[in-house]
Amino acid sequence: MKLFTLVLTLSTIMIAQPQKNIATLQNAVDSILKNRQGRFALVFSDLQTGEKFFLNEREQFHAASTMKTPVMIEVFRQAATGSISLDDSITVKNSFQSIIDGSDFSLDLNDDSEDGLYSRIGRKESIRNLVFKMITVSSNLATNILIGIVGPDNIMKTMKSMGCNDIQVLRGVEDSKAFDAGKNNTTNAYDLTLLFEAIARKKVIDVAACAEMLNILHAQKFKSMIPALLPPDVTVAHKTGSITNVQHDSGIIYLPNGHAYVLVILSKNLNSNKEGIETIASLSKAVYDFVSQ
Repeated sequence: MKLFTLVLTLSTIMIAQPQKNIATLQNAVDSILKNRQGRFALVFSDLQTGEKFFLNEREQFHAASTMKTPVMIEVFRQAATGSISLDDSITVKNSFQSIIDGSDFSLDLNDDSEDGLYSRIGRKESIRNLVFKMITVSSNLATNILIGIVGPDNIMKTMKSMGCNDIQVLRGVEDSKAFDAGKNNTTNAYDLTLLFEAIARKKVIDVAACAEMLNILHAQKFKSMIPALLPPDVTVAHKTGSITNVQHDSGIIYLPNGHAYVLVILSKNLNSNKEGIETIASLSKAVYDFVSQ
């Protein structure tokens, strides 16, 4: 009886400890968000312990450039089936059709985060390079070209097959008629977490595809949010997103000891994008401190 009581007591302590730790993380998150304008969602998922933290995880947000991760996944899926090859050469174009009425529209390089591809209009670029530009420098031009190749319906079908029922990739970037009609790409933190968990665990398509996608995500050039306040020996494979008063970051964080976790932070209705960037960096640091304690 005494042994049973001791085991029961120890089990209770072991079960209770994560709850106490999560409460500590909750307090840190609350403290950061207390005086910040805007709406935030956050999901933390520890890939080793299974521990999770959720804040507004099912709330829908404008996806901004986080939708480029689902596009990448669909490109790799179609490459695995032989429908396309990552080494296929595609003519770079800047003419796309609105999903509303099929009318033509083009992108303005002044509104794109990467302008090098515009100098290659009319010339050939490999699908592999287009994916790299879409993720690492968030090229809108590369994104629209790739969506035209793989198709929004196929992207959505693949998302649903992964259990991501609330990610909506309806169109390419800067389709103003679709925007005016309320046809926007949307996501929530829960579904993005499912995507990055699957990539981290090499469960998307196959191990080789996941390895290449992770290499691309690790090459991300925009590091002002999740990685910003983390130690230099911590690496992050991630995809950001930004439009007016909206800032997102989502990805996998790798500690030097091999520990890894997924973190997705979304925001909207911000006072300013600068404040959103600083807030996401602070939230990321709070999660890192929690994991490291």
